[in-house]
Amino acid sequence: QVQLVESGGGLVQPGGSLRLSCAASGSIFSITAMGWYRQAPGKERELVARITGVNTINYADSVKGRFTISRDNAKNTVYLQMNSLKPEDTAVYYCNGNIQVPGRIGTYWGRGTQVSVSS
Repeated sequence: QVQLVESGGGLVQPGGSLRLSCAASGSIFSITAMGWYRQAPGKERELVARITGVNTINYADSVKGRFTISRDNAKNTVYLQMNSLKPEDTAVYYCNGNIQVPGRIGTYWGRGTQVSVSS
């Protein structure tokens, strides 16, 4: 079984910064991609940023230039550095991973961490 555990959410003022972390654990053979999604109240879940095993990176247009995704392969961990936060960034942020375990490749989700941007 694979678990993704997020940390680093919280309340921050507009213009502030937060760093999210997501650690994958379990019977992991390899990780092909990891990413961050978010879901605001009343809205659909959307991709924020994604990074593949060969460091191909994609960002949502709304976060380009403000957010940076990175990964530590040795720790099976992905990070999301969020700068210049805006109230519209308020959402539950979910970690996502495409992970190979013995015998299969699956998509796994964390439980989410709340990010609130407010003065």
